[in-house]
Amino acid sequence: MESDYDELDRRLAHALQVNGRAPFSTIADVLGVSDRTIARRYARLRSAGAVRVLGGVDPAALGAVLWFLRVRCAPAASIPVAEALARRPDTSWVSITSGGTEITCTVRTESEADSEALLLTKLPRTPRVEGVTAHCVLHAYYGGPDSLIAKLGSLSDEAIERLRPPPVPPRPGPVRLDDGDRKLLAALAIDGRAEFEQLAAATGWSPTTVRRRMTELRERGVLYLDIDVDGTLFGVGPRTMLWLSVAPAHLEEVGTALAGHPEIAFAAATTGPTNLYASVVCADQQELYRYLTTRVAALPAITHIETAPVIKTVKRAATRLRA
Repeated sequence: MESDYDELDRRLAHALQVNGRAPFSTIADVLGVSDRTIARRYARLRSAGAVRVLGGVDPAALGAVLWFLRVRCAPAASIPVAEALARRPDTSWVSITSGGTEITCTVRTESEADSEALLLTKLPRTPRVEGVTAHCVLHAYYGGPDSLIAKLGSLSDEAIERLRPPPVPPRPGPVRLDDGDRKLLAALAIDGRAEFEQLAAATGWSPTTVRRRMTELRERGVLYLDIDVDGTLFGVGPRTMLWLSVAPAHLEEVGTALAGHPEIAFAAATTGPTNLYASVVCADQQELYRYLTTRVAALPAITHIETAPVIKTVKRAATRLRA
């Protein structure tokens, strides 16, 4: 797949994957260009929706539950239902698959009551929704703070080490979010590179308090920096979803193996009719065929596999896309 982007764009995206809040001066020094060039490139990529740094939240750290929902509906209803799901603040990655009759989305629910309300009341009663299959994520093998760009990027090990931020020591224990925390996480979900002064205005805190609380949320495992990238930047095609059934004794082995494949953007063990989900990106259908018939075919104890190519993405990460 041809790309309108160049190698500097790709190296910049990789640098931001390594350290999403690295100063442009640091990135420019590592990449061997001027600060102005990096600032201009990032502004262009971000305005085009090609690259965006955002703050991600680990549901497990908050005791929340992550669901994959497969929503079947009448063909004429797929776009309006997908748009309605995309407007929900608790959804991400809303996509239309399977000939336009199925919507797949990721939903984070913070309590059993939220899960019950969504799965048993709201969605089933939505007009023209014909069925819902829910897969609860039990364990992620790859995804969240792990990014596909780490596999596709071309920065040298030396460059990565120069960019890598100091490690954040983990602090175990329960986490309780107040209104200020929620405002902070919401602001970072929009722009993970927002200045401390901007975040202070959003939360009502001082910049010093914002800096301290961001550090605490990262130590608690709640907050991580993520990068949302248009796949065409790296010459890869649309995602294909894989729903696999694996013998339980081999689930960990297969999930871990998938996580190491360069084609895998996300892989997780789930509940539901199948017990392993993966998101695959390949350059084209021929590459997808080769991947399925070589790497996937070589994995043990897979008893069933369903492929669902994404034909339209309505919401990527936490961002609704323009029609």
